[in-house]
Amino acid sequence: MNVDQVAFGQVAKALAKHYDSMYYVDVETDNFIEFFHSQMLNELNLPEQGVNFFDFMTEQAHRIVHPDDLGYILKLINKDSLLGKLKESSSSIAVCRFILGSEIFHICHISILCEDNKHILGCIKNIENEYQEREAQDLILQSVQRLARMDELTGIKNKNAYAERVNEIEFMIRNKDMNMEFGVVMCDINDLKQINDTMGHSFGDESIQKASRMICDIYKNSSVYRIGGDEFVVILAGDDYKKRDHLFYKLKKESETNAKLRSGPVVASGMAVFNASVDKGYYEVFERADGHMYDNKKKLKSGNYSGVILRPEIDNVTIPDGRKRTLDKLFAAMYTMAGDGYVFLTDLRYSFSRWSLSLVNDFGLQSEYMYHVEDIWARFIHPDDLDRYREVVDAVLQNNSVLYSISYRAQKADGTYVILKPRGFVLNDNDGVPEYFGGIIIPQ
Repeated sequence: MNVDQVAFGQVAKALAKHYDSMYYVDVETDNFIEFFHSQMLNELNLPEQGVNFFDFMTEQAHRIVHPDDLGYILKLINKDSLLGKLKESSSSIAVCRFILGSEIFHICHISILCEDNKHILGCIKNIENEYQEREAQDLILQSVQRLARMDELTGIKNKNAYAERVNEIEFMIRNKDMNMEFGVVMCDINDLKQINDTMGHSFGDESIQKASRMICDIYKNSSVYRIGGDEFVVILAGDDYKKRDHLFYKLKKESETNAKLRSGPVVASGMAVFNASVDKGYYEVFERADGHMYDNKKKLKSGNYSGVILRPEIDNVTIPDGRKRTLDKLFAAMYTMAGDGYVFLTDLRYSFSRWSLSLVNDFGLQSEYMYHVEDIWARFIHPDDLDRYREVVDAVLQNNSVLYSISYRAQKADGTYVILKPRGFVLNDNDGVPEYFGGIIIPQ
């Protein structure tokens, strides 16, 4: 064995540690020699040498290359294509999947044009481990990137993600995207500092989480961002943009109800919509929404969110503030426990009632607070059911604490009738005189 053969053998052994197959092709005759292959390729029964290399490789590709990669590989091992590429860059690298038995794994195929331009050196390497490691690294990177854009407390998008989205919008505005349409809803939790100071930061965190869920439940098709301790921004898109007025009304009403009943987060909000003929950038829209939010915040803090209290029509006796606060507390307790249905509660001493906002909205009542509601509500009841309704009301007003089972038809704001079944109760004072009449009205 001469020196060249020894050197070649050592080179082949060294390469064998890094590759699973190595072969040598004469491009003029298409004859080839395989120097070695690993145990992984044993079942292929590859010959140590052969003819018609490119035809042979095409046949092998159909046998072992994954169907999704086959077209790509067949183009790559086409003789004319491969030689053309090798003459340009001297080497060619391809990654594909092999199917051997029940296993699928990634391989790297390297082709190198020798200096004589008449021979090709080919190498095959199993890179499945490296591929899986790279996939794991990519998943870790994606997770890190996702975490960098996610608010830890609420799980929604954070200030980083918000800044990225604003930059995208600014770019589209600068490039005068003719299809550009979006709205901004600015939200701020009322009295979060007071909650933290009086009840603790854990309670404050819970308030933030509840507010986040409430906003996300309303704006299901838009991105919601927490951009500060108690500040959220919704960038309206899609159906949420088209239904923006309805959804914004829903957000405000839910916050107002929570404020009255102390039953959930109170979120001040403001909305503005991009106007291409006026707005030069995103922040002009944001500033309008922010201004509207502060107006709403003042209104919520002042208590002006509640419906007007209709004055008594029969006499001038009005309910004292202390009695009204007691009524509100009792109503809040009922509302919390009620579940489905409309809640109502009447202070019989002052003929002053409070009714669910849902009933006020569904039936078009003027307010959730009303004097002599028995007369007002009678206007909504079907004429054929009115006598029975008045019989029960009169019995209650005449200090009869026995409640009758009743159902009747009432007309909603859209003109349709719905069957209602009240479940009521009477609370007596210390002298046994009925003081409060309340209950739940269940739509049938």
